[in-house]
Amino acid sequence: MPASLIHLVRHGEVFNPDGILYGRIPGYHLSELGHKMAASAAASLVGNPITAVYASPLQRAQESAQPWAKLFGLPVVTEDRIIEPYNKFEGKKFEFGPGVLLRPRVWPWVMNPLKPSWGEPFVSVEERMLAAVGDAWEKAPDGEVVMVSHQMPIVMVARSVKNMKLHHDPRKRRCALSSITTLKREGDRFVEVNYQEPAKDLLAASVDFGAV
Repeated sequence: MPASLIHLVRHGEVFNPDGILYGRIPGYHLSELGHKMAASAAASLVGNPITAVYASPLQRAQESAQPWAKLFGLPVVTEDRIIEPYNKFEGKKFEFGPGVLLRPRVWPWVMNPLKPSWGEPFVSVEERMLAAVGDAWEKAPDGEVVMVSHQMPIVMVARSVKNMKLHHDPRKRRCALSSITTLKREGDRFVEVNYQEPAKDLLAASVDFGAV
């Protein structure tokens, strides 16, 4: 019997004192606050029948999955398809907005925000995320599945299931640190049934910077 719900969980705050766009760069781990956020997310679903936990291969996602594994007594299954998208700004300090006009060298990278031209196409992220979600749903013996991923991939799923255009302003994403976007299957498609921010009380003290 397939899963009843799929919970897409974003990782907690990352230790990133230099404000680097870390993307897929290895070694970026959770901050102390990030560990608290991840624990809050897992604690928010205690009592739910969680039967599987998946995580992106990146360290921040693997660490954010650990509270789920401990609370529900489950192994963390690494799922490569729910990884952060690649992008050309990795390793640099960069913020989207008018400031890009002062950096002619990166103009070719931002010429087509509908694709986007600076990294993995939105449609590519959508396709691999939905494939991973679909496989996790089918493989679950029953109960609910947790998938710990990243902001942009989760946003792609949320926009896709709502039939929204995939291109968007990265500064206006609805996907806070350690947030949970919940899906269920209706017929031949997934629909979003809930969005929550279990670590909301910790967000004001956090720094959410490092991806595009």
